[in-house]
Amino acid sequence: MNWSLHFLGVGAAHAVELGSSAAVLERDGEPMLLIDCGPDTLDRYLAAYGVPPRALYITHTHMDHVAGLERLFFRLWFDQRLRGQTKLFAHAGLVPWLQGRVADYPSVLAEGGVNFWEAFQLIPCHRGFWLDEYWFDVFATRHHMPGTSYGLALAGSFAYTGDTRPIPEMLTQHAGGSEIIAHDCGLVGNPSHTGIDDIEREYPAQLRQRLWLYHYGSVADGAALAGRGYSIATAASRIPLAAPSLVRPDAG
Repeated sequence: MNWSLHFLGVGAAHAVELGSSAAVLERDGEPMLLIDCGPDTLDRYLAAYGVPPRALYITHTHMDHVAGLERLFFRLWFDQRLRGQTKLFAHAGLVPWLQGRVADYPSVLAEGGVNFWEAFQLIPCHRGFWLDEYWFDVFATRHHMPGTSYGLALAGSFAYTGDTRPIPEMLTQHAGGSEIIAHDCGLVGNPSHTGIDDIEREYPAQLRQRLWLYHYGSVADGAALAGRGYSIATAASRIPLAAPSLVRPDAG
């Protein structure tokens, strides 16, 4: 069985030419889980796979990561075969923010009579969730306010930080082996995002070798990061992954 992480977009919020940061976990070339759904993510997903996602994980509720959910709602609702079939996973602490950002408008349809979440299966989680008999770890990250952003890891395979400052303790716990790590990184950090100087200060060399950097500010910034010896994700990149280890969350 072959596994890969397919980046649909890799840009920071202002870097529209790079696409909204989002990635798809693939198994034997088929999409298993979409991570985030920014303004252009659904178009890129449909161009790659032809059908809407059957499972989606949201890292946080900034609009460059969730603005595509309204379009996805319409795509699902008006197709009886798809309505209510897409699983949407989000940390339970994000559900009020997600509700306020995308689902709380008085009438999602002009005709009324429809609740936003009826088009999805909304599945709140805390430590993680099951999908296709695999356990995915969910862990807190550092992006703006505490408790508003969460990364994702599949043991033995990969970790995806979402938007974050450096999180060495979390990555030691959730990607402490040989996992590929997709990490937020620009040329210059700020109070909500990691910069390359932060990477080199906070992470040991062994971990830095497993990083794939994304969420940077421009093509030139990506080239500059690559020039410093780092692996850089680009839109349409497919990163081969090791097969996940089937470890239950209560395992020792």
